[in-house]
Amino acid sequence: MSESAIRETSEATLDSTMEAAAHAAGEFGALRPHERAAMLRAVGDALDTAADELVPLAREETHLPEPRLRGELGRTTFQLRLFAEVLEDGGYLEATIDTADPNWPVAPRPDVRRSLSPLGPVLVFGASNFPFAFSVAGGDAASALAAGNPVVAKAHPGHPALSVRTGELVAGALERSGAPEGTFAVVLGEETGRRAVLHPRTRAVGFTGSTTAGRTLHDLAASRPDPIPFYGELGSLNPVFVTRAAVATRGEHIRSGYVGSFTLGAGQFCTKPGILLLPEETELEDMAASVRQLPAAPLLNEHVAQGFESGLDALLTHPAAEVLVGGDTVSGPDGVPARTPALVRTSATRFLEHTEEFLRERFGPVSLIVSYGSESEMLRVADALPGQLTATVHAEDDDETAAPLLRRLDGRAGRVLWNGWPTGVSVTHAMHHGGPYPASTSVLHTSVGSTAIRRFLRPVCYQQVPNHLLPEALQDGNPLNIPRRVNGRLETGQYPD
Repeated sequence: MSESAIRETSEATLDSTMEAAAHAAGEFGALRPHERAAMLRAVGDALDTAADELVPLAREETHLPEPRLRGELGRTTFQLRLFAEVLEDGGYLEATIDTADPNWPVAPRPDVRRSLSPLGPVLVFGASNFPFAFSVAGGDAASALAAGNPVVAKAHPGHPALSVRTGELVAGALERSGAPEGTFAVVLGEETGRRAVLHPRTRAVGFTGSTTAGRTLHDLAASRPDPIPFYGELGSLNPVFVTRAAVATRGEHIRSGYVGSFTLGAGQFCTKPGILLLPEETELEDMAASVRQLPAAPLLNEHVAQGFESGLDALLTHPAAEVLVGGDTVSGPDGVPARTPALVRTSATRFLEHTEEFLRERFGPVSLIVSYGSESEMLRVADALPGQLTATVHAEDDDETAAPLLRRLDGRAGRVLWNGWPTGVSVTHAMHHGGPYPASTSVLHTSVGSTAIRRFLRPVCYQQVPNHLLPEALQDGNPLNIPRRVNGRLETGQYPD
């Protein structure tokens, strides 16, 4: 179903939706953490119960295989329940109390208490390649709701029917759990998305998509009379560096693992490894043969397919590129066009001469091998990289190249991997999914993992406020029984049953 089959949200409807979200913000944000936790679990239960309805919808609109979609839906509901646990722990509030101290070394200290408060209505843009986990009920929405913010989700045009139905389920579960009306809504349309970024009721934006679209929306958010935070996950090449020692020890295993990683999901993951650094003497025919044997897979939609073909053609015809596998477009199941993967090679010298073209992200099943002659050449390639979501090193523990390589990469990537593959982002407390621009627009924050909640909270400090007027997180006696830092010392708490 195309987006035109579902009515684009009118300007009047967008206004009423944003007003309803703003009206709900106070009540929703004032709920005790365990109350919102119950609401998030109710949303997860509703989505799990509707799996047999949602997965076929997603299959029809995105061409993704059913097992992948069911797994992604499970990841989505897990995220919701993880944030419920974060709420019940209470540490996310960063409650900090400095009681009055007339003998404070700098000057007499007043009673000062600080915690984190919700921002207000959050606008979330759904992604094309993850119709569940990075879409209407995905990580941005889950973390914003957990923080106590109403959410308005802008549906992706690649799966509008799925987005609308998911939104109905989320809003229904929240309403039945006691959330105020206006806590969650879905809107549609490209122009609607632009208007929503500029709407005076919008307090922050979460986005996953292309660098071009993301930068346009980021600039809109900054151009407002009152600029607001824009948390965009944009583009990444996710380079993989392989040392000579690693090739000598397990070269075949590394090459086969790389082929599996860059072709996973038809290369439509934001963490797809797009560049592989190998010593120039490395035999590549086995990799090329493996790529040629892989079956064709459909891309997400016609827009993605057109963008991929355009970018691939520019790479295949570049004078500094050697085509190892050109790939092809064939007729797939149900007549949907499908793509076989491509593999291209260049030297480190030529790569550094043409970084503008070779450092361009190509969303789909293609990757570039960069052959280096010396370790210094490999390090120069690392120096030339823009910001990345991930960077991977395959090396041995006693490899002399590893340390200088890691020092370069941890300044350019949000996640640095050792002897692994970047595809697959674990939803954990320690995960960081972001990085220097253009990987994301805010290098300080993650869009995956429990600390994603921090994007949608702001610090508020209370000075000399009477105890009964303070938020519960800061009141004497710790009525929420949460971890707090009091006069510099961490006091742990356990949420009451």
